[in-house]
Amino acid sequence: MAPTATTAAAAEQQQHPRKAVGLAAHDASGHLSPIRIPRRSTGDDDVAIKVLYCGICHSDLHTIKNDWRNAIYPVVPGHEIAGVVTEVGKNVAGFAAGDRVGVGCMVNTCRACESCEEGAENYCARVVLTYNSRDRDGAVTRGGYSDLVVADARFVVRFPDALPLDVAAPLLCAGATVYAPMQRHGLGAPGSHVGVIGLGGLGHVAVKFARAFGAAKVTVISTSPGKREEALERLGADAFVLSTDAAEMKAAAGTMHGIVNTASAAASLHPYLALLKPHGKMILLGIPDKPLQVSAFALIGGGKTLAGSCMASISETQEMLDFAAEHGVAADVEVIGAGEVNAAMERLAKGDVRYRFVIDVGNTLKAD
Repeated sequence: MAPTATTAAAAEQQQHPRKAVGLAAHDASGHLSPIRIPRRSTGDDDVAIKVLYCGICHSDLHTIKNDWRNAIYPVVPGHEIAGVVTEVGKNVAGFAAGDRVGVGCMVNTCRACESCEEGAENYCARVVLTYNSRDRDGAVTRGGYSDLVVADARFVVRFPDALPLDVAAPLLCAGATVYAPMQRHGLGAPGSHVGVIGLGGLGHVAVKFARAFGAAKVTVISTSPGKREEALERLGADAFVLSTDAAEMKAAAGTMHGIVNTASAAASLHPYLALLKPHGKMILLGIPDKPLQVSAFALIGGGKTLAGSCMASISETQEMLDFAAEHGVAADVEVIGAGEVNAAMERLAKGDVRYRFVIDVGNTLKAD
């Protein structure tokens, strides 16, 4: 006989006796409200973390609204978690109480597949996401819109002292997601010309990393003419191309070594692939809700590469944080209180944020 929701909840309470407070969505309205949630005791391999800040990713909005039809309500989102260690298990040697640490998009994997063994655990077929996922003990994972998280030390990273936690929290998703494929595919190598499609949470960090890598030229490509001044004056891009302007697109054709595509619109890729030099590469990071359109000739004609990338491994995430600290890369954020989160979600849906909301969990999320 299958367990009922009531018996499953009782079992989870027994396995996770520690109490925490979080912000949860209970249905597809996506409205977030305070909730008491269970957390497990600190195991031998675990790190307990007091959450100070948590970034708001667009995937949080998709999940609480059940846009991907996979929400396990109540959903406590958040996978850009920054805080301090409060306790470590007896087997944990790399962290101690007081350390500034973070948790990104995943909290467990199978640890035995080829991807895990090669240090690419972000591609494990049994990856356990930080929230809205089933952990190996059967419990539903709950994210960083809460005052406490407990995570296996393998999935915890350290923030260098030079990175303030509020502007560093979004790097755990937005930063890692652009950094890993840019490094892997050589986008941003000294002397190169890099294009960035979309100037949002991922795109603005991609511009900063491309400059830090030593790219000779960074061009932002956008459908929004209002982003031109932002790209050139605020973020320091070298050029801006309005993708709806045929003349600007034609002038930029065949000039770019690589393009980071952060857009989520299901538009034809042909005009964007035309911007690449022969043997140029486009990396897809956005998740359109419809199939993308691409002509085989757009790739074959110039020997071009179209690749995708998902999240980043733990080692890549730590490498990214160290690089960001060394080169002064951080997210542009708007820090909000826990009571402002629903308004922030409404603004995020309209694209009204420059460029990442970050919840001040430590000072504003309190138990009733």
